[in-house]
Amino acid sequence: MIGAVHNSYATGNAIHHSNNRAFTMHGTHYLRLINNVVYEGKGHIFFIEDAIETNNYLADNLVMKVKRSWSLLNTDQSPAGFWLTHPNNILLGNHVGGSDRYGFWYDLQEHAMGPSANLDVCPENERVGEFANNAAHTMGRYGLRIFHTMEPRTYPCQPMVYDESNSDDPYWQNPPIEANFWNYTGWKCNRDGAIGKKLGWVKFNNFKAADNRETGIQMSQTFLIGNYSGVFGNNLVVGQSNNTEPALLRSNPTGVVGPRTENWVANGIKFYNFNWGEAACFGSCSHCCIHKVVIMVRGNTMSPICTLMTPQSYEGLDMERHSMVSITISMEPLLDSEQAPGLLTSRQPTISQSAKWI
Repeated sequence: MIGAVHNSYATGNAIHHSNNRAFTMHGTHYLRLINNVVYEGKGHIFFIEDAIETNNYLADNLVMKVKRSWSLLNTDQSPAGFWLTHPNNILLGNHVGGSDRYGFWYDLQEHAMGPSANLDVCPENERVGEFANNAAHTMGRYGLRIFHTMEPRTYPCQPMVYDESNSDDPYWQNPPIEANFWNYTGWKCNRDGAIGKKLGWVKFNNFKAADNRETGIQMSQTFLIGNYSGVFGNNLVVGQSNNTEPALLRSNPTGVVGPRTENWVANGIKFYNFNWGEAACFGSCSHCCIHKVVIMVRGNTMSPICTLMTPQSYEGLDMERHSMVSITISMEPLLDSEQAPGLLTSRQPTISQSAKWI
């Protein structure tokens, strides 16, 4: 609990068979952890502990084989390569290969906790630092998980009030802050390549997902209105690649699943090889128990390529009031090694389908 450590770093270390993590940041800010390798560690490997730690710089680290622990904290029974309790930290170019549960887990807390407990620190609503060029594969559950809440705002410990009388700036009393996640790759996860639960103005940009058994990319709930929606932007989602596993072909994954709330956007998404069983490119109403409204897009092989569930099928939503759902789907016949190296070499018929609901 050393506080701000602008001149401190750990770089080029190799850690293996640890029974208790690898790096713990506890009441620490501005620490640099760069080019470290961790193999077969138990519990969360890079561990940001008290939800008060900010501006730590984690770059180009490699984590392999993250194992569950039954003798640390309860949360270590669901370990992650990178466990963050405060979002204002920097993760660039990190890789996690193999974990009993997660690759990157933003487990944001309502307030700072432990020895740093402070009711005036509200991590769920703090600004997000940086997240770019990270990758996770072969996860027991999720590659990237945001859980429970990420709603960054100008005054984190104050509520956001929607002012219906000010359509140009309805959140002027506590403006939301945009959070961008860039260039993440998640593949061969037993559940999802990436998932966010309760999100504010959060954008998943240029994600790549492949060979995930349940969903490529998913958002469960989005709450803001107007131009502050959750966004899937310019993502590439592959159902099965030429490096797939037999277990995937026994599953029926969905490429992208939208939230069960209104006001979200999906633009410029490309889907490939969702052409077996009940696999679907697109679904909506995350974690809903309702029947799909199905639109089938068929190619020359007459196999179902894409299934969509329309927003009008949501239950319990007022579609007349400030609803906005915008979807643009692009399905291309070719995918070469320059677009997604090592993922896919097969070919599909020429197919295109667009859908937009406002």
